[in-house]
Amino acid sequence: MALTGRTALLAALGSLPVGIWEPSWTGILAVNAPLAVACACDFALAAPVRRLRLTRSGDTSVRLGDTADVTLTIANPSRRPLRAHLRDAWPPSSWQPGTEFAASRHEVTVPAGERRRITTRLRPTRRGDRQTDRVTIRSYGPLRLFSRQGTHRIPWSVRVLPPFTSRKHLPSKLARLRELDGRTSVLTRGEGTEFDSLREYVPGDDTRSIDWRATARRTTVAVRTWRPERDRHILLVLDTGRTSAGRVGDAPRLDASMDAALLLAALASRAGDRVGLLAYDRHVRALVQGRTARDMLPSLVNAMASLEPELIETDARGLTATALRTAPRRSLIVLLTTLDSSPVEEGLLPVLPQLTQRHTVLVASVADPHIARMAAARGTIDAVYEAAAAAQARSERLRTAEKLRRHGVTIVVATPDELAPALADAYLALKAAGRL
Repeated sequence: MALTGRTALLAALGSLPVGIWEPSWTGILAVNAPLAVACACDFALAAPVRRLRLTRSGDTSVRLGDTADVTLTIANPSRRPLRAHLRDAWPPSSWQPGTEFAASRHEVTVPAGERRRITTRLRPTRRGDRQTDRVTIRSYGPLRLFSRQGTHRIPWSVRVLPPFTSRKHLPSKLARLRELDGRTSVLTRGEGTEFDSLREYVPGDDTRSIDWRATARRTTVAVRTWRPERDRHILLVLDTGRTSAGRVGDAPRLDASMDAALLLAALASRAGDRVGLLAYDRHVRALVQGRTARDMLPSLVNAMASLEPELIETDARGLTATALRTAPRRSLIVLLTTLDSSPVEEGLLPVLPQLTQRHTVLVASVADPHIARMAAARGTIDAVYEAAAAAQARSERLRTAEKLRRHGVTIVVATPDELAPALADAYLALKAAGRL
């Protein structure tokens, strides 16, 4: 039982003596007796908290940046109406900063023998699972002099998924994919490595694509059209080591890498390719394999939801060995990691030949736009030093990228907003060139 501020004030007033200089016990009793009776009645008329029955329903997942509604149903089996303050406790990251107090507190009135529903609206600021804590209810009597307070644990979890902001680029990439497949009405023949169909020759076609046998059976020159191969294997490898924790703008590098991986996965699945995911630092953090095209994207999003950067150095040998076990046949290995010279030269380069001799390897890295702004700075001594530091960082990155290219690795470096479409374009270019 909690003593409210109003109750404490009235109790203090009621205990004052009638005579200041000569206290009268008769006067004290005369004042306190009605107040005590009122408090006792108010306490007796407050609905019991322990007997309330609470259940939850509502959303179990939400994309980062969207809202989720979790409904709490309160059943009052007692004979007294419930007049209460209610706090539905969730982790602080379940709301935008400064909105937790208003979002988690509710005023509720439930008549005797009835039930009511209240809704808590969440707007998470971080990925991962958000678990509810406790529901605290403070039940008041009609005079609000006394209150009963108790807590209930009603478990519920909301999984906060990656936002997939690069989804907006998918229609344009699919249009390019259809062009490569030869399914759009274009004058250029579709490129690729698998035979698609025959059509009449038009000026500008490559003469090497002429099918002379088919031409001999027809009155016009026939050319072969091609389409990219289907059912290729693609393994997306997310480096979740310490370098992925570096913040670029308002988010870690890992978040930009995941967004790019989702766009590539959506595009590749539409192209008929099989996509898998491996998240690794020194242990496997997530692994998705063998999903159908329909289930692939939801599986990837769900696996990425709980991924967080680990503040440890990535074991490049373990990553390579795990990738080789995960992709036993020839595949496109897309490694989303950093191009910092130390992790690449000491970790990746020594084991890279094991990957390139069996697979096509593409390395994608997040570039910091702040370095470009530093490189353009002038006017003050500090700005000149910043420009020199940015030029040195760019030079080291270019040298590292060149070392990887010597091993036949395709390199994609772009800012967080541009990484996803740039990676999709690199995939389409490889497909058009017949390298998958």
